[in-house]
Amino acid sequence: MSADPESGSWRRYAKSAYGSLGALTRVGTRYLGLGVLVAGLLTALLPDVRQQMVRIQQAVLAEIYPLESEAFANASVQTSGQNVPSAGNTQGLASLNHVSLPLEIMRELGVSVGQVDALRSYIARKYRVAYDATGGVVATSFRVAHEKELDPLLLLAVIAIESRYNPLAESSVGAQGLMQVMTRVHRDKLDPFGGPSQALNPVVNINVGSTILSDCIRRRGSVQGGLACYVGATGPSDGGYGARVLAERRRLALAAGIPLVR
Repeated sequence: MSADPESGSWRRYAKSAYGSLGALTRVGTRYLGLGVLVAGLLTALLPDVRQQMVRIQQAVLAEIYPLESEAFANASVQTSGQNVPSAGNTQGLASLNHVSLPLEIMRELGVSVGQVDALRSYIARKYRVAYDATGGVVATSFRVAHEKELDPLLLLAVIAIESRYNPLAESSVGAQGLMQVMTRVHRDKLDPFGGPSQALNPVVNINVGSTILSDCIRRRGSVQGGLACYVGATGPSDGGYGARVLAERRRLALAAGIPLVR
């Protein structure tokens, strides 16, 4: 009895399809295995890398910013001339004396511990800065602003726009630190604190930057004009810098529930 040609054709087709499916399955298995391996490696490595970067950031910030208590008032830094680090000190605030920020300053500025805490939380969340690290810059800004009769929220807004709270920020033209102080232009203001080498010290940087801003406001006769002066605008336009700073100042005030100082 002769074989059915049609049946043989189907068998050959089925065998060919089975072979193709087997080859496809083997290739798919290889790629799936490779994908699982890569996913496993990423899952294993990325959290460690991320956590390591966070630890590095926190270590740097912890070194240059003092840690303070939840009440905020017990961990600020004395900024009188005799307590500023000497030239060449690269340990940030480590050599400064920790003293209490007088509560009368907070009362005089009309802010509460809760408002300061809300301010710190906003800065930490928006600018991805460790919450503990925000205490030093907020405390210093409040104290320096009080000394120079400036709005502390204005200083914090300038810091936000200039450096996004990165104390190690440096521009292509040589502006450094939280308030992006031009060290070669303002060397005379840095000399009492140990010279240009101290420009990245956050306490020194805020002190010098606030002095420059205060001088600018006094010369130009207004906050808006002072901001234009601070950013180096010589013409009628500051490129929107003042508007950005004042907008961030309003956001800081809203987040903390602190009334703006006119």
